[in-house]
Amino acid sequence: MAANLIKQTDFDAIIIGGGACGLMCAVQAGFLGKRTLLLEKNEKVGAKILISGGGRCNYTNLYASPKQFISQNEHFSKSAFAQWTVDDTISFFETYGIIGKEKTLGQLFPQSDKAKDVVNVFTELCHDLGQEIRTDADVKSIEQTPDGFAVTYECNGKAVTLNTPKVVIAAGGLPIQKMGATDFGLRIARKFGLKIVDTAPALVPLTITGKDQQWYEQLSGNSIFCRVWNDRASFEENILFTHWGLSGPAILQISSYWRPGESIFIDLLPNQNIIELIQIEREENGKKTLLNFLAGSYTRKFAEALNGYLPVEKNLASLSKADLEAINNLIHHFKVKPAGDKGYDKAEVMRGGVSTGELSSKSLEAKQVPGLFFGGECVDITGWLGGYNFQWAWASGFVIAQNI
Repeated sequence: MAANLIKQTDFDAIIIGGGACGLMCAVQAGFLGKRTLLLEKNEKVGAKILISGGGRCNYTNLYASPKQFISQNEHFSKSAFAQWTVDDTISFFETYGIIGKEKTLGQLFPQSDKAKDVVNVFTELCHDLGQEIRTDADVKSIEQTPDGFAVTYECNGKAVTLNTPKVVIAAGGLPIQKMGATDFGLRIARKFGLKIVDTAPALVPLTITGKDQQWYEQLSGNSIFCRVWNDRASFEENILFTHWGLSGPAILQISSYWRPGESIFIDLLPNQNIIELIQIEREENGKKTLLNFLAGSYTRKFAEALNGYLPVEKNLASLSKADLEAINNLIHHFKVKPAGDKGYDKAEVMRGGVSTGELSSKSLEAKQVPGLFFGGECVDITGWLGGYNFQWAWASGFVIAQNI
């Protein structure tokens, strides 16, 4: 490595992380006449934006509010969401040519279905506003100085140290290491003595092992609309059977509320009563087998897979009271005890992070370290699936920009 270059700069702040929060922060700071330097470890900014929503980017959710976020302090996000609302997000993107279209459960996507259009808004605005972006910039350390901070990063084999009055940590969380995710934000927080809420993969598929795994393997590819719940939360969306367990939107949602060793429950026919449906059917066609009846509500493959649990070869007329009770319990209270989850590489986001107790809810500045701000995924604010985490990223980026 070449000798360290120490430079005085005229940047009002250095932003570490070129994801949704960092980009929004840079742009909003520019609108206020502040000059920032954004340091991004990857070759390009917006890596997670580009892959979100299957490359289409569900950039917000019409129903986003603090209620859809997990945190040790459920009230912390209220200030940020009051300062930057869903309407603000919609108006911001519309101003720069991105018109939203609503899809499932309030998710808003660009009409173009191209995530790169979202990233382009920020890169073009940064250019127009004089905000500097340096990619392939790997930040090595942040040290306090009498006038603020000294940020050292490595780029093209050279180490550069820049002095700045403010530092914004928007470095994301741990999911998807192949896209450059690291624990940088958490390490910086610890370095400055800030508390960290235990982290874990969230919005992540759940795994099944042991003797039950073969049953899931044979159903791999089957998707069913269900209600999935535990004593913390409940979601109605599709689940997807896989060769290693369960995935799909409802499973990803409940995973944020699941802890190792716990069970989850699945209603395989939500908002209907399987026993009432059976009774209606057997009055008209009592000779129909339970297998053929269930194949009307699910795929035949799924109905056949229930053979080990239910008397699927019996006709409806001959089902006993005990049979009906077993059917009701399995269909409406299917119990699953996952062995674990698929880890950070398959997780959408990270749960936990920098404790909200360490930050001002109005500015996201560290209470004990003036000039140091944390936003986005590295903070203990974790949203539901479907654009919610983007709304937090935009809001936190905006809030920080007002205060640097």
